[in-house]
Amino acid sequence: MKIFVFGSSITSSYWNGAATYYRGIYSNLARIGYKITFAEPDAYGRQQHRDPGDYSYVESIVYSSPSDLPQLFEQAARADLIIKHSGVGVDDAELEAAVAREIESEALRVFWDVDAPATLARVENDHCDPFRALIPDYHIILTYGGGSPVVHQYLGLGAKDCIPIYNALDPATHHPVPKDSSLECDLVLVANRLPDRERRVEQFFIHAAELAPDLRFILGGEGWEGKRLPENIRWIGHVGTADHNRINCSARMVLNLNRDSMASVGFSPPTRVFEAAGAGSCLVTDEWAGIENFFQPGEEILLASSGSEIVNLLRTTGPEWATHIGAAMRRRALQEHTYAQRAAQVSQLLLRIENRQSAVA
Repeated sequence: MKIFVFGSSITSSYWNGAATYYRGIYSNLARIGYKITFAEPDAYGRQQHRDPGDYSYVESIVYSSPSDLPQLFEQAARADLIIKHSGVGVDDAELEAAVAREIESEALRVFWDVDAPATLARVENDHCDPFRALIPDYHIILTYGGGSPVVHQYLGLGAKDCIPIYNALDPATHHPVPKDSSLECDLVLVANRLPDRERRVEQFFIHAAELAPDLRFILGGEGWEGKRLPENIRWIGHVGTADHNRINCSARMVLNLNRDSMASVGFSPPTRVFEAAGAGSCLVTDEWAGIENFFQPGEEILLASSGSEIVNLLRTTGPEWATHIGAAMRRRALQEHTYAQRAAQVSQLLLRIENRQSAVA
């Protein structure tokens, strides 16, 4: 099967948290025989911050928008399946309409939402949002997370079907490496500065540093310049995919903080969780519904609901128990949450849709 994809970027993780997800899904679909073209716009400085790596599992197209769109639509029409991911960041409305209705082709049409809480909030708050009317035209809606609340909401908006395809681990990319003494700390957080995340970073991470001036904290991610930080927090800027293992393995504990919208919906483990799992790191996360479906709290992952609870975990979790938790989390991820397993799930879904369409024809 030939797949044509419109997404934010598979070659760069710069201001693009979906990069790890795209790479895991599409590299493993390629391994089982799918031919994939991934089209991404030249935007937001991503091509100037490309991650090193081999992306030959897809035909990568970097295009100028909107001038290149007509040619891309012609190429997409020759595929068996056309995917529009949410949050491309450039001409999203035009791409959504083209994939759903305007590209003349017998191809299957999929909308793959990598930020379902934001998309659904947008269409619920604005009944005139053009995407709302397009939802029933896609053969299936896939989502990065969200569980049953997101599924029920999409079905209520007329989706033919909606299936979550969760984040996972690519063990070839995220795995244990030796510590880097220059990055050793008690707690590391990698998170870009976004409006619906900043408050949680203040409540959990920055407040924890204020409560524990004797401990060392590292903050990675873009956008934090100008933010007042305690002296025991070191900001290191953008963290590319190639540096994830080194950073995760050098910290005593790794912190994950979901954005407000993701935490409120639940069932949305972000890529950071599985990146830390691959490294065998001891991960602390804010609480969200459904976490026990992925990792066992207290045994494979640690939960905290405030900065003071994070400090308590840092002070009471000894090195041996932290190592035990990290190892247990890695084992669980390798057994149940790999991108090879997610790609197999996607392949089965696509076969089901093909069969359903053939029966209708």
